[in-house]
Amino acid sequence: MEIIPEGRHFRLVQESELPEILEYLERFLPEALKFHQTIRTYLNDRVWDFKFYVSKEWPKKPIILHFPGCTLTPNNNIYQSFGIFCPSEQIEHVDLMSTEDVLIDWQQPLYLNFTHIAIMNRLDDFYKKIGLMERLEGDIYVCNKLNTDLELDDLCAEAEMRQLTVDDVKRIHDLYPANEIECVDVFEILVKVLPGLGIFRKDTNELAAWMVHSYYGAMFSMQTRPHYRRLGYGIRLATALTKLVIERGYQPFVVIRPQNEASRCLYTKLGFEKVYETCRVKMTPNCLQTNGAHEPTAPEFEVDDNKENKPIDEGIEDMLAEKCDISKGNEAAGQEKFSTTDEGIEEDK
Repeated sequence: MEIIPEGRHFRLVQESELPEILEYLERFLPEALKFHQTIRTYLNDRVWDFKFYVSKEWPKKPIILHFPGCTLTPNNNIYQSFGIFCPSEQIEHVDLMSTEDVLIDWQQPLYLNFTHIAIMNRLDDFYKKIGLMERLEGDIYVCNKLNTDLELDDLCAEAEMRQLTVDDVKRIHDLYPANEIECVDVFEILVKVLPGLGIFRKDTNELAAWMVHSYYGAMFSMQTRPHYRRLGYGIRLATALTKLVIERGYQPFVVIRPQNEASRCLYTKLGFEKVYETCRVKMTPNCLQTNGAHEPTAPEFEVDDNKENKPIDEGIEDMLAEKCDISKGNEAAGQEKFSTTDEGIEEDK
């Protein structure tokens, strides 16, 4: 689709500006971490053709938008899925969004990537007059120093851990909980240019568990097949990938849902610490709701913690697919789903 050069309050960033923006964001770490790492990944590895917009008064009004373009939306409109960063100490500049009617069509469903809770609360102040904001919370955990004293048992003789390759992409994408919002091309690029590890059975080459470094800088999608739980694969993958991310000059971080005690236990054991809260939302305008309830194309988020083999994602990339209308449910097609919580980490304590 056509790229909009400027909105009412924002302008398209030229690639030559990004290094300076990257340096500017460093003064707001760690809360700017996700945006900082996204820009660094884009400059270093070019996973996708991202679009960034800054306020027309940048940096006096330091608010920046990211439109990934690789997250599929119902209308294939890149301007329906985006992320926002604005320093919490200058949160009033988020109010620019309320009158940004060129880049953003507030009368359409919108999908906001994991964003600082203060920004989402500020958005909600005006959006509640327009529609409903449905939230999925996630805490950002950062590793400033990897715990190198952790002792792990050797993998069983029947398994091996190795780098993911393009040959593994179809298997990963077919079983990925959010494969209807991430095109397979993204995965092909990820495994080519960013670290990704898998644990395979030696005899059958079956992929038992995998984890990759994402296009926004986080470590996401640790997924384990249900029948390979309780073998310590999760903590082994997380340890190895954290080391690789550090070696490549990135700051390792993950997004963990508050109720996901297993993941929190795993990552804190490795040296990760919580730095701030975020949420990811679907915004549905009132015009698409009837009698106070959503239309069938905009269902409520439901959390069913008792559902067997339900994916619970370390980076929560499955949220839109499970909770929004753009997913049609791979279970209906009889496809096996991975579990994205390593159920065996209690044994690794």
